[in-house]
Amino acid sequence: MEIFVDSADLEEIKKAKEYGICSGVTTNPSLIKQAVIRMKGDGKNVSMEDYINMICKTIGKNGSVSLEVISLDAKGMVKEAGHLYEKFNPVADNVAIKIPVSTSRHEKEDHYEGLKAISVLDEKGIPVNATLIMTPEQALLAAKSGAKYVSPFAGRIDDWIRKNLGMKFGKSDYFPAEGTKNDKGEIVHDEGVVSGVDLVRKILEVFGKYGIQTKVIAASLRNYRQVREVAELGVHIATIPFNVIEEMIKHPKTFEGVVKFSEDVIPEYSGLFK
Repeated sequence: MEIFVDSADLEEIKKAKEYGICSGVTTNPSLIKQAVIRMKGDGKNVSMEDYINMICKTIGKNGSVSLEVISLDAKGMVKEAGHLYEKFNPVADNVAIKIPVSTSRHEKEDHYEGLKAISVLDEKGIPVNATLIMTPEQALLAAKSGAKYVSPFAGRIDDWIRKNLGMKFGKSDYFPAEGTKNDKGEIVHDEGVVSGVDLVRKILEVFGKYGIQTKVIAASLRNYRQVREVAELGVHIATIPFNVIEEMIKHPKTFEGVVKFSEDVIPEYSGLFK
């Protein structure tokens, strides 16, 4: 499983690269803007274009950086995607363009602008990360349209199920991969999907049955247990907030073991390093 960092903080991205665990970045315009503001607050004169260039250079040629369009119609998304790709892909040959699988805001709008854009960009050879995937059906359509990646939003599906149950929860709270029951003892689901992890599982199963080569990025992951569970499924990529990456390395028994490890060092052994 590859790990992407879900961040625009250059220091977080650099740390993840130094750890040897990061092969990509997913981000959005708001996160980039906040990061640029912070950098300017530190007295550094940097533009948004400069900052994106730095992210692309940090990730390097063998990685992936997903950049986002802002239009909601296919023509506008294709134009913006081409602009982003031409501007930033030459930096390290690692740019993918985030396109929502659907850009409709309500039932009566055209639901297919995203798929139209994905199809055109695929023909142009511009890699697409299809985002806002909430169902296996959406993932299948995005893959058939030519997306290189699909990003099911696991955390948001968990939130949706909990909200419909009237549950109180924090953003980072764990939600069982096997789902939960209502007061009637019935497993609650969203059209057969019982959790965000279950959504990822179903997409992987569909893609596996038909040999679909589109990579699945488990997105909107909120805690380390979700990361573990999507890894157990065999997901291709998990895009993880930096604070969750920090959670993944910690365990009380590891702390205890390091103390014991240090206590066990005897002078005679220390002398071997002199």
